[in-house]
Amino acid sequence: MKHFLSLADLTPEEMRSLLELAIRLKDEWKTGGNRPLLRGKTLGMIFQKPSLRTRVSFEMAMLHLGGHAMYLSPFEIQLGKRESVADVARVLSRYVDAIMARVFSHADLIELAQYSRVPVINGLSDYSHPCQGLADFLTIIEYKGWDLRGRKLAFVGDGNNVATSLLFGAALLGMDFTIAGPRGYELHPGVWAVGHRLATASGSKLVATHDPHEAVADADVIYTDVWASMGQEEESEVRARVFRPYQVNEALVAEARPDVIVMHCLPAHRGEEITDGVCDGPHSVLWDQAENRVHAQKAILVKLLT
Repeated sequence: MKHFLSLADLTPEEMRSLLELAIRLKDEWKTGGNRPLLRGKTLGMIFQKPSLRTRVSFEMAMLHLGGHAMYLSPFEIQLGKRESVADVARVLSRYVDAIMARVFSHADLIELAQYSRVPVINGLSDYSHPCQGLADFLTIIEYKGWDLRGRKLAFVGDGNNVATSLLFGAALLGMDFTIAGPRGYELHPGVWAVGHRLATASGSKLVATHDPHEAVADADVIYTDVWASMGQEEESEVRARVFRPYQVNEALVAEARPDVIVMHCLPAHRGEEITDGVCDGPHSVLWDQAENRVHAQKAILVKLLT
């Protein structure tokens, strides 16, 4: 691994290796703390979009491993405006040991990686959210075990960057993936092309439907996300009407397997895409999932920097 930009860039073996490393690092942390594997290392963190989980989990991951993280706000860099993306990469990569960037455009990440001397990590882009995806599959494995063949992950909602990473991760690990959303909000055909290529090797089944009830039938995991992401605020009223039938509520969860787990990448808009009863109910693993961002990112950092 030179960079970490998309789960689709990984082989199945690399995906499993990262998850195994995340489990070891989590166990180590829970039983006395991590060894300072990243002592003397600094992570530069570029933020075009604000985040609770991405910022704190990366900072704590570096701290736990003996390193340091540096937060760079949207006003300090103004990526591609005050200074070109290429020039930011050329300069910042001479100062730090790795760069994490949370951006609007995936093209900016590609350009950062092209001109950087150090590894670049995708903290979120409009295309994918691989750090979230890795943490999600760490959580799924903790609850469902390593053998995900025949297990079903149902995503209910917008065909967005999180759904993209879940599709890629499922295809790498041999897990079946179904997405249900309204017409006009499907995953991009290019995403499906990559997913089907990965699924051919693993045997996972990938399905798209407009029926949320079909999606959750026999599901082992139900996943949802906000209906309007950052940058889509002007569409929020329209999306709220269109996505209303796709709310993950107690009735929908009851249509899945009795031991289904419910996931959300957070922040959750309670009462919109998910209800309080589901967020705080017996099937929710939202808080374990959020914690696992720290441990999954430790694995990425260790893999890239040691």
